[in-house]
Amino acid sequence: MPIARTVALAMALAASLAAAPTEAQQVNVKFSLDFVLQGPQSPFFLAHERGYYTEAGVNLTAIDAGRGSADTIGRIAGGAYEIGFGDMNALIEFNAKNPGKEIPAVMMVYDQAPFAIITLKSKGIAKPADLVGRNAAAPSFDAPFRLFPLFAKANGFDAQRVSWSNIAPQLREPMLSRGDTDAISGFSFTSLLALKGLGVPAENIQVFMYKDHGVDLYSNAVIVSPAFAQAHPRAVEGFVRATIRGFRETIANPQAAIAALKEREALINEAIELERLQLALQTSVLTPDVRANGLGGVNAQRLQRNIDLITEGFGLERKVAPELVFNGRYLPPGADRWLTR
Repeated sequence: MPIARTVALAMALAASLAAAPTEAQQVNVKFSLDFVLQGPQSPFFLAHERGYYTEAGVNLTAIDAGRGSADTIGRIAGGAYEIGFGDMNALIEFNAKNPGKEIPAVMMVYDQAPFAIITLKSKGIAKPADLVGRNAAAPSFDAPFRLFPLFAKANGFDAQRVSWSNIAPQLREPMLSRGDTDAISGFSFTSLLALKGLGVPAENIQVFMYKDHGVDLYSNAVIVSPAFAQAHPRAVEGFVRATIRGFRETIANPQAAIAALKEREALINEAIELERLQLALQTSVLTPDVRANGLGGVNAQRLQRNIDLITEGFGLERKVAPELVFNGRYLPPGADRWLTR
């Protein structure tokens, strides 16, 4: 073999070895999800199962279920987890209330918030204003519930004229299905599939999406401990790249993602979680903006409007700056973020 070719091959091998993280270069990461393990979280498990995080230099020592976005943010702030998946609006609230301790989102996932008011058509609630004088139920920490005054304002009625009960999350859909309440708030794909699982006919379910009724918000994003991001920027970049790869392959083969989820959570109903996953992808992930520009980024003007709405809706005394809410430096170029091309 000619010397020049031998040298070139050796240099190429050395470059590839340098690019691929060795076992010693792996950075340990504990990752907290936002909620119980369901179909919409399956892309993370698919990426993990296929070794994409490891390839990117990230050793995921845990992928744990969450108890709501506020709790996930608390886990990151307290140092128990390095990376999490949680609602941008809860993050805005935390950052506004904790100057100097702000936690950044580094990758937007739910480009369109799945926030909704859910009722039954048999209740005779044909439009949002028909909620006046009715009873509704939700956990007190539920983001759509907390933002209900904005929803009411956008739809021309007084939020105070709806009576709300504070309930545990797992009671929400059963109460509605039994007729114990007239409406609930929640994530559309979570409540819709839960109601169908309880035997409620799909044609009797009425869903009022916030996005379709004047309240346009981002939602779940990948969030990172600022101390971890400063110490391990390449690990954050690697986590984002691997996650995008997981979503890309989930879209191509959603059944494979559900299979990866079932390896972790054997008791899931695969058919229901597949439907839940597909609904989440259709309504919250694969938006026109994501189809055009790729997964992960935000629109600066839309983010500012989002912050304005949350500042008003949560009654925050401090309006946090956009750069303290979202940091796009860890995202790959746009062409590497496309999901469907």
